[in-house]
Amino acid sequence: MKVALTGATGRVGHAIAAHLTARGDKVTTLGRRPLPGMAHVTWDLTQPPPDLTGQDALIHAAFAHVPGKYRGGEGDDPDAFRSQNVDGTLRLFARAAQDGVTRIVFLSSRAVYDGYPAGSVLQDGLPARPDSLYGIAKAKVEDWLAARPGLATASLRATGVYGPGAPGQPHKWADLFAAYARGDTPAPRVGSEVHADDLAAAARLLLTAPAADLAPATFNLSDILLDHRDLLATYADLTGIQRPLPPRADASRVSVMQCDRLRALGWQPRGMAGLRPAIADLIA
Repeated sequence: MKVALTGATGRVGHAIAAHLTARGDKVTTLGRRPLPGMAHVTWDLTQPPPDLTGQDALIHAAFAHVPGKYRGGEGDDPDAFRSQNVDGTLRLFARAAQDGVTRIVFLSSRAVYDGYPAGSVLQDGLPARPDSLYGIAKAKVEDWLAARPGLATASLRATGVYGPGAPGQPHKWADLFAAYARGDTPAPRVGSEVHADDLAAAARLLLTAPAADLAPATFNLSDILLDHRDLLATYADLTGIQRPLPPRADASRVSVMQCDRLRALGWQPRGMAGLRPAIADLIA
């Protein structure tokens, strides 16, 4: 399969590129920087989209934001944020359709659910109810895709993503682990997570599933509910660094996504059993 991929130098996009390549797909990356060994087209969300003729599918994982922030990622320039992440994305998708790309997978976010009460059970297919510009941007793109019956499309409403950083970048818990090792006691926190490799597996699954199984076009993507107390206890056990652990956070206020549609297609994330080896990989 020939797949065009944006955002390939980020944590999520890098994992997707590696997953596709390992399965024999031919990946062309679209972005500012190439990945070694892959075809590349220099492009960003401010520019006219490149020619996508000959590509079977497009996975769009790129997102323009203030470094380290998604909610609030517009910084002090919401107009540029909207222009790139909504208008730029829709130009890319329109070009893909024009050039004969028949399947598009869009990396959306659980932020489209932020307007629901804390502790809600978020089933597949719930209407978007964002309360941040980040969530609004993702929801607008989802709506555009869902209104294109001639395309096979899927929007992955992904939770927080953990796993190795992209080349030259730290993993998401690097600062947390370093602070704990120094003797700081982090604040209580609990949230939902999915490993980047499991997200990549879900994205490829949506490239190969029957087109009829992609309707409706949104899919929840989440795996584990992780308390920082448990995360740091595992880190401490693996490293021998013993420091006070934060109190357990109130998990009842976390809105947990059900992922029945992906699981029905055969998606099997690693779960809590895979957390310890994943952390061992991060600190190796």
